[in-house]
Amino acid sequence: TFYGGLYRDVNIICTSESHFDLDYYGGPGLMVTPNIVGKTAETEIECFVTNLKADQTLRYVIKDKDGNVVAETVSAETKVKLTIDNVNLWHGRKNPYLYTAKAELTEDGKVLDNISSRFGCRTFKIEPDNGFILNGEEYPLRGVSRHQDRWGKGNALSKEDHEEDMNLIYEMGATTIRLAHYQHDQYFYDLCDEYGL
Repeated sequence: TFYGGLYRDVNIICTSESHFDLDYYGGPGLMVTPNIVGKTAETEIECFVTNLKADQTLRYVIKDKDGNVVAETVSAETKVKLTIDNVNLWHGRKNPYLYTAKAELTEDGKVLDNISSRFGCRTFKIEPDNGFILNGEEYPLRGVSRHQDRWGKGNALSKEDHEEDMNLIYEMGATTIRLAHYQHDQYFYDLCDEYGL
C-alpha cells in the first residue's frame, strides 16, 4: 500500500566535479566508526569522494554536542583516525549524547564540498544470560515496529505527525524502534537521535 505522488521534500543538488560521493550504496559518503579505549574514542572517519585530485585535501573535524571542536586534522587521505579524549558515551534514553563528524574537500584554500554526520560513542555486546549490554550495563531492548502512514494521509506525514508518533513511543517506555519496511522520513531519524532510540 504505497501511495503515488511526491510527499517529501525534493532537493536539487549541484556539485563541483570533485565532490563527496552521492551514490555510495545509498549512504551520505561518510562513514564514522568509534572504538572505545578506556576514556577515549579512537574514531575512524572514512569518506568517499568522486574525482578526487592530487592537489585537493580533506579537513576532518569532530565536534561535541555544543559545537566545540574536540579533534581535527587535514589530510590527503580518505581515511583517518581521530581521538576523542574524555569521551561522553551515548547511552540510549539515559544519555543520547551525539558528536558530529564533518569532512571538507578543499582545493587552493577553497571549500568545494562538505559533509557531516552525527554519531554516538558506545560499546555493546550480547550475553546469553544477561541480554543486551550497553557500555557495560544491562540495557533491556523493548520496542515497537513503526509504519509511516496515517488514515487519510497515506505516507504524507507532517512534522507534527512524526512528533506525535515519537512522543507516544517514548511515553510507553520503548528503548528501540524497528522502522518497517522502507526508508522513513529523515525527520523521524533525527527525532530518534534526539530521544536516544
